[in-house]
Amino acid sequence: MNLTPEQQALLNGSQGETMAKVVKTLVMYGDAFGAERMVPVTSKYGHTVISFGLEVMKPVYDLYDQLIEAGLTEGQKFTADPKPLDKNVPSSLIEDLVFKKIMYTQQKRYEAQLEKLGIIDEDSYSCTCYLDQMGNKPAKGEILSWAESSAVVYANSVLGARCNRNSGMLELMGSIAGFVPEFGLLTDEGRKATWIIDVQCKNRPEAQLLGSAIGMKVMEEVPYVKGMEQWLGTELDEAACTYLKDFGAATASNGAVGLYHIAGLTPEAKEQGEALICDNAQVYVIDDAELERVKAAYPVIWKDADAKPQLCFIGCPHMTLQQLHDMTNAINSQLMRNGLQKVSVPTVFTASPAVIREFEKTKDYMLMKSCGIVLSYICPLMYMNNPLCKKKAVITSSNKLRTYTSARYYTEADIIRIITSKEAKL
Repeated sequence: MNLTPEQQALLNGSQGETMAKVVKTLVMYGDAFGAERMVPVTSKYGHTVISFGLEVMKPVYDLYDQLIEAGLTEGQKFTADPKPLDKNVPSSLIEDLVFKKIMYTQQKRYEAQLEKLGIIDEDSYSCTCYLDQMGNKPAKGEILSWAESSAVVYANSVLGARCNRNSGMLELMGSIAGFVPEFGLLTDEGRKATWIIDVQCKNRPEAQLLGSAIGMKVMEEVPYVKGMEQWLGTELDEAACTYLKDFGAATASNGAVGLYHIAGLTPEAKEQGEALICDNAQVYVIDDAELERVKAAYPVIWKDADAKPQLCFIGCPHMTLQQLHDMTNAINSQLMRNGLQKVSVPTVFTASPAVIREFEKTKDYMLMKSCGIVLSYICPLMYMNNPLCKKKAVITSSNKLRTYTSARYYTEADIIRIITSKEAKL
């Protein structure tokens, strides 16, 4: 690793032992991936994936105390992933006891630490930090020190920023030091596509399902996706960005994709076209039959595969404002057609605090409540980590939530059908 004199001085202890350890950690991280130098973090804000005060992570919080005690709190301000608890989300008394007395016992301590370390404000907890309402949207070409797979893949792909798939704590260290090792998705070569995805579907593929298929095929490599222009167009409007939010989250969780290119749409694909594709790129053809094959192969890990759904989560990643409007009206319309007033399965929409506050100003918010739907800021994954909640028959339209928990995936159309029918049949 070739460090600048200033970086070498930090490593040698010019700003104290704790900063030296931070820089040493970043150097070791870079060495592991063959980085030759550090590059400055140029985005205004960072983003941290750790938002939960789990009992088993006490050593992490002890390390944060060391950073705070050393005065290393003047780095980048940042946003963080969603909080894990909300009293409005359906849960039993015993489940609540597990949440508060066994699992998230360090939550208050950790949130106080984040405040000292530089979280922007109380509304800064969301996995969709890049939405306009959140105010953490990096510009094209900016270097980030982020962690959260769905946010990193969105920033790289849709916004054209540059960020590796960092782990929790490393991203904060990059923000504190102000630089990160240059390798992988921070380099021109690392952003070239090693897979061509030829989409030959007759109808617009479900974003979460298409992303899942691609993620499981290419894993951590970079795909160049063709054939989506007829559904997404050639401009990154709100509809296209919303689709890519959910698509990217599935590629990143069902595989380990940190960057994808959509022909004629995403920034680098529009600028460079097929020059982004490596000479020896592999090809994966996706049609409707292939998507059905992928969906049919998802394991069902409920104890009773035919159980009636007990809970439904919509929003992982967090929903956009437009998604809240669209899903509310779609569910209400189907309830009216079925002669029902409220959903037959307890249903939770999740969105960022800032998006929720904006949605609450609209008439659709009251319509959503009249349908019996709960609106929350939590991370559904953190809810499902409760061993008692894992036993529930939970359904979701999120392939990310399906991948990491016992929740069962259904397309949005199927979710609406299930929760608006009298019997809630799968």
